[in-house]
Amino acid sequence: MNQYLTAIGFGDIESKKELFEILTQVEQNFTHHELTLQDEEMDFCEFRKEYNEGIGISLFGDMDINSHFEKQYYFPYFTGKGVTSYADVAVERRSDREAYIGICEDSKIAINLIFHVQNTLEYLKICQLNNHGRVQYMSVTLSALSNEGMILFPVSKNKYQEKRQKEDVHNRMKLVNAAKTGDPVAIESLTLDDIDTYSKVSRRLVSEDIFSIVDTSIMPFGIECDKYSILGTILKFIVTENKLTKEELYIMDLEVNDLRFSVCVPKARVIGEPAVGRRFKGNIWLQGKINFD
Repeated sequence: MNQYLTAIGFGDIESKKELFEILTQVEQNFTHHELTLQDEEMDFCEFRKEYNEGIGISLFGDMDINSHFEKQYYFPYFTGKGVTSYADVAVERRSDREAYIGICEDSKIAINLIFHVQNTLEYLKICQLNNHGRVQYMSVTLSALSNEGMILFPVSKNKYQEKRQKEDVHNRMKLVNAAKTGDPVAIESLTLDDIDTYSKVSRRLVSEDIFSIVDTSIMPFGIECDKYSILGTILKFIVTENKLTKEELYIMDLEVNDLRFSVCVPKARVIGEPAVGRRFKGNIWLQGKINFD
């Protein structure tokens, strides 16, 4: 059972029978259906059912010439809006099933972001049209599911500090891009900056809490490559619900290390009251829609 069903309002599922009934509903009463040719006798297809705008379950499997559907796997999803990044994206197939992960190398952060690709069928169709050659990507829209989280107050900053922080981020992005081309001056500058930052943080940790020093952050969490622990500033939020279970959900637009994406989390599992400017801390499953045009 996918642990992130809880994130979209299915936290009360306790048995495989209940899960089977929900997946049967997805197959029979789908919101969206798509398929692509695998060979002369078999298609790979997706059934998608939404339980509110952009929130639902995708069910994948094989369909033969007699329209018999054999389930392979499913996953809960939450689709974001807008564009998170225009950086280059690499796509790799998972070894255990016909599912894909995207690798986004954005210079705004110090790590490559790995996410679960939501629009698998669209990607496969474009690969077929290109005879499995190189596929051009325009951008990526990231989103995330979280089972629980905590609301924190913002770090106190004045106008000058906010302006200085934006300038530092911009300068670091230029250095990172230069370092990727092998610029030795940029590499040395980044190394010295990291040493200086580590020294400053170490001194402040003696008398301050880490969350009063670090404004936002994102780092890998656990052993799975597309799971992260985040601390992000809330830009906007709404309360919605799973129309089947009636469980209330928070949809929060976050800014994390200058990246913007939305997260879906059950309202009852969030400690604290969200507000614009406050911060959300939690563990997420990162998903993304690759935009091809």
